[in-house]
Amino acid sequence: MKTTVTTNAPPEVGATLQRLRLARGLTLEDLSRIAGVSKSMLSQIEREKANPTIAITWRLANALGVAIGELLSSEPRDVETIRVVEAHETPTLPGNHAGYALRILGPMELAGKYEWYELTLAPGGELASQAHDPGTSEHLTVLHGTLEVEVGSSTRKVKSGGTARYPADQNHAVRNAGKTEAKALLVVVHR
Repeated sequence: MKTTVTTNAPPEVGATLQRLRLARGLTLEDLSRIAGVSKSMLSQIEREKANPTIAITWRLANALGVAIGELLSSEPRDVETIRVVEAHETPTLPGNHAGYALRILGPMELAGKYEWYELTLAPGGELASQAHDPGTSEHLTVLHGTLEVEVGSSTRKVKSGGTARYPADQNHAVRNAGKTEAKALLVVVHR
């Protein structure tokens, strides 16, 4: 009886990763920030010098808004007319230490131009941000609860259904001073 040995090499993820990244207009630095994977690791993966772990592959797929199988496939996928991003595919930036969770709702290819998020703040939670690039603005619509927005030395309360529009090119913070969880949509517009 003859035994056939097949050498199944791991998929070459680099070319697919680079194709998906460039199609979204992302630099290595952009993808590094979004996925939480070092720029040097991304460069090594794209040059086929390193194979990503399952955890890194999952982070990259989420950051690019694709299924993990698409990242592992060398075959370009047909473009869907309607692309539904399932809840488990939506990248989330956990700020557990500060009592917030920020779900990235906008597509990665618009990062740095227009970004939108679902912000959830626990009671006492805060999302504090340093000044963004000059001309950047934020638009925060409270879905439930009451939030407090601070920009420079100004502070305003925003109740459920209200929207705060403010310059984000200076230090700013969004806080939940209430006793229940609050949720909001946050849109960032870069100039």
